Amino acid sequence: MKILMVEDNTSVSEMMGMFFKKEGWDAEYSADGLDAVKVFNEAPQSWDLIILDLNLPGLDGMQVAVKIREVSATVPIIMLTARDSESDQVLGLEMGADDYVTKPFSPITLIARIKALHRRSEVSSAAAAPDTNLVHEDFDVVTRTFKLNSNTREAYLNGKLIQDLTPKEFDLLRALAKKQRQVFSREQLLQLVWDYEYFGDERTVDAHVKKLRQKIEKIGPQVIQTVWGVGYKFDDSNVIADDEV
Repeated sequence: MKILMVEDNTSVSEMMGMFFKKEGWDAEYSADGLDAVKVFNEAPQSWDLIILDLNLPGLDGMQVAVKIREVSATVPIIMLTARDSESDQVLGLEMGADDYVTKPFSPITLIARIKALHRRSEVSSAAAAPDTNLVHEDFDVVTRTFKLNSNTREAYLNGKLIQDLTPKEFDLLRALAKKQRQVFSREQLLQLVWDYEYFGDERTVDAHVKKLRQKIEKIGPQVIQTVWGVGYKFDDSNVIADDEV
């Protein structure tokens, strides 16, 4: 795994460097937001994961996340935030981070988060357009108007590709769509999508649902429904299929 760690505290970077070396991972370090964007843009496809501190000189972590997402919709991002900065944690997820770890943190916890996030994203495909050669059997989730292929990491609504899904957004959509109209609580979705070793909170789910909905709405009706007081469900029963028009 090749990791870009953006952190202006050299002692934190040096400490994590020892853990990365133990895992056999290759890591590069940047202490400045502007430099981090430059380093990332030199070879965007070479990075397997980004660790991004919120408070940085040059550009802050939010700005860096936005610029990275302009280039890559799929590279996993873990944001490092202050423990008491609840609004920053939610905003970080909305800006494109897949996960966050609060400071001060245990290196073992961060390593576990990295492994969980990488495991779920390593089969990602940065496909930009539908593959017309795909047949019905290639999709492992199929409804009247929706198809999802876990191997290509593509999802279609009425034949239109839902563009630029991050690894976690895709996993969240798949978890919901596999059990059509079943209501999932936020806690259940945390377990299904972020693994049992993820010790986050329900705001993580809400932030990812918000971003996922925005991308779905670019191509068609909303299929992720809120069940007030409980959680979320996938339901396309009210969506008009193209062949029904």
